[in-house]
Amino acid sequence: MKKHSHTIEALASEDQPSAKLSNKDYEKQLRNLHVELVKLQQWVVETGAKVIVVFEGRDGAGKGGTIKALTERVSPRVFRVVALPTPTEREKSQMYVQRYIKHFPAAGEIVIFDRSWYNRAGVERVMGFCSEEEAKGFLEQVSAFEKNMIKSGILVLKYWLEVSPEEQTRRLEDRIDDGRKTWKLSPMDIKSYTRWDDYTKCRDEMFAASDTAWAPWFVARSEDKKRVRLNLITHLLSQIPYEEIVQPKVKLPKRKVNKSKPSNYPFHYIAEPF
Repeated sequence: MKKHSHTIEALASEDQPSAKLSNKDYEKQLRNLHVELVKLQQWVVETGAKVIVVFEGRDGAGKGGTIKALTERVSPRVFRVVALPTPTEREKSQMYVQRYIKHFPAAGEIVIFDRSWYNRAGVERVMGFCSEEEAKGFLEQVSAFEKNMIKSGILVLKYWLEVSPEEQTRRLEDRIDDGRKTWKLSPMDIKSYTRWDDYTKCRDEMFAASDTAWAPWFVARSEDKKRVRLNLITHLLSQIPYEEIVQPKVKLPKRKVNKSKPSNYPFHYIAEPF
């Protein structure tokens, strides 16, 4: 396990290409990937495929921004993002994975979990929201659980976004100072910030138990937000055997404009300060 841990930590802190990726280059590459994601969407709908994509990682690793880049040009009815809140008292009394299962995809859907059932192996375990017995029980069962998911016809992709402690600190401080991001910083983030090594230990045990041939973990270095988004979307597309579905050519029909009498209704227009 020590070797595995060292490899991941080393990769996270290792310098990515020194040349800064310009906004122009980033937008160009992202646009091309968005075109492919639309093709993937059409294929999923046409074939009735079912896909689950799991995003895990430390606070500030860039999960939200990557998910936004992944989904901003596709239909939310096909690409559904699930980010569950703290479980209710009723949910706490249920079988642990029960509240996740109800969000699983039907035919023609891709479900993206912004944190998932792996909360039990990470956040809950580190912060003491579950017992060690519950955490270890989860780790013993999760591989079989995912094998059954795959046998039912669901394609499962699991991504861990890895960030260095220095970059995590910079991003969390940015949330404090930037009024657009203060909502991203919760009291739980502050408490968990001091437990880097605890998270590392839990992450490594989680990988050892659930990095399987049928549902492997893929690690994405997220020191550079632009690059991790491009790299991860590229990888995701390579893991799904989609094909382009030929779409019928569309031609707009003729229509009549300004042929009817203008309305005198007193519309309430908004102010236009810009």
